[in-house]
Amino acid sequence: MRKSFVLFALVLMLMGAASLQAQQVDAALGFGTVTAPGSTNGIPSESGGLYVSFSGNVILKHHLGFGGDVAPRVSRALYGVTNGSVFLGAIPYRPIFYSFNFVYGVTSVKKKIGGDLMAGIGGQDVRFYSGNYTCGFTGCTNYTSSNHFAWHFGGAFRYYFWGHAFIRPEAHYYIVHNNWEFNNVNPARFAVSIGYSFTPGF
Repeated sequence: MRKSFVLFALVLMLMGAASLQAQQVDAALGFGTVTAPGSTNGIPSESGGLYVSFSGNVILKHHLGFGGDVAPRVSRALYGVTNGSVFLGAIPYRPIFYSFNFVYGVTSVKKKIGGDLMAGIGGQDVRFYSGNYTCGFTGCTNYTSSNHFAWHFGGAFRYYFWGHAFIRPEAHYYIVHNNWEFNNVNPARFAVSIGYSFTPGF
């Protein structure tokens, strides 16, 4: 998960540079889950689990901007391994979703209600854990990653409950390329975030 936080920190730095010309900057922390079709042919479903998400948007002129998010599963799940019809055991794994998006964001009704539409690219990183550590140039890890490119589409509703602080129900859909670990299905992520909007003069 350390690399996920580094990735998110990089996104925040880029957003910080762009915020010099921004009309609004949103930062949020969310909690949710993932839904996907059920398991078939002995391959598990990607559904379930608690995901924590870190997200940020920069809205420039004409309600257009960009943003990014990263959402790792908090606990590891078990991935069953078979050899034909013989069950060989289970390997702990953790999916991580991330995306970089174009964003259309609006705030209206006396600045109490807002919404965001997102579309962009990203990926799904499925980490399979073992009891052994391997060390390389970037450090030591006890997992191997299976990375997949993904298209991302999302929508969110913002309600400002106190000043610039908001609560945001949101939905995300990932079209994951070659998602063979989960029968090539496309997952959806649903979350509720708490965040803050930084605006000129805040």
